[in-house]
Amino acid sequence: MENLFNNTEVAFAIKSNAELDRAFYLFEMIKREPLVKIGTAVTRFALKTHLPVEGIIRATVFDHFCGGVTEEDCMPTIDKMYTKNVHSVLDYSAEGKEVEEQFDLAMEKTLNTIKFGKEKPCIPFAVFKPTGFGKFNIYQKITEGVPLDAHEEIEWKRIKERYDIVSKAAYDRDVPLLIDAEESWMQDAADDLIEEMMRKYNKEKVIVFGTLQLYRWDRLEYLKKLHERAKKEGFKIGMKLVRGAYMEKERERAEKKGYADPICENKEATDTMFNDVLTYMFKNIEDMAIFAGTHNEESSYLLMDLIAKSGLDKDDRRLWFGQLYGMSDHISYNLSDSGYNVAKYLPFGPVRDVMPYLIRRAEENTSVAGQTSRELRLLKEERERRKI
Repeated sequence: MENLFNNTEVAFAIKSNAELDRAFYLFEMIKREPLVKIGTAVTRFALKTHLPVEGIIRATVFDHFCGGVTEEDCMPTIDKMYTKNVHSVLDYSAEGKEVEEQFDLAMEKTLNTIKFGKEKPCIPFAVFKPTGFGKFNIYQKITEGVPLDAHEEIEWKRIKERYDIVSKAAYDRDVPLLIDAEESWMQDAADDLIEEMMRKYNKEKVIVFGTLQLYRWDRLEYLKKLHERAKKEGFKIGMKLVRGAYMEKERERAEKKGYADPICENKEATDTMFNDVLTYMFKNIEDMAIFAGTHNEESSYLLMDLIAKSGLDKDDRRLWFGQLYGMSDHISYNLSDSGYNVAKYLPFGPVRDVMPYLIRRAEENTSVAGQTSRELRLLKEERERRKI
């Protein structure tokens, strides 16, 4: 089992030589951190001033990390991945919107994905981001216990309605729904809403999934308390497990405002937290469902090992592995080739609206130790194997 992820022929089977080359040169570029900083600054400026850079972005970073501009755009990629039994999670990734029309649009996109998911086994989940459905500062106020004004009360009621409309649609069509996590200072409000949806729609099985960012040292304790409530009230828990995407921002804010840093002290502590939560959930799998969103080989091996020792089927619908499109193909495709449930997060949306997401991906690749060099090593091995 230990060498499962080294098979580059399986990992890159659906990539043409040209796509392999593009991926290699893209990660070569991302490896140079100052270049990423300059590139992101230039991109932000160009998009703000409406310079014609969309074509360049589309041909390079966008097409590597995103499925397309619309759902239909994504279908060739989705179908291609599904030939290798890798599923897709269509993720409308327009970020930083602050008006009601945009929140309603995000809700419509999620409802569309649920309809898609009902008809297409290759799209087994729908997903949305809390701030896709409402303003950040309203979640923040509720998390911090600050009273809302009359207008904000109406907006909050609308946010709750959006969650319920989408969760009910997911329940009615039997398509599980993943709800992402964001910054800690707004997350409690989202978590409480998600718990409400689980209470309502996860009675027989898991339809609504929350997300645990496991670079936060308080998440296992939170999960255990949630589990107590779930057992008492008769509902099941679904969780997507991730390490987390806002570390620098979280640390800076905690230091600036003088509260305890919510992030684990180091990478080892984060890895331990991830694996402890994964193990806890697996031991309680009768009450839970797991979407293990990880690019970490050790955590993937841990879940494989737990499955093997438990005697559960590899493709038990309560157990999913997930990676981001454009990254860690050596994990995704080798797992699916071995018979596990695997889904790639496939972002889509207008190029300029998806840029904040892409910038975060590029920055994340430079900040996660070894991530980019691992991608490069595997791409290089496959290019050598194909004699490119």
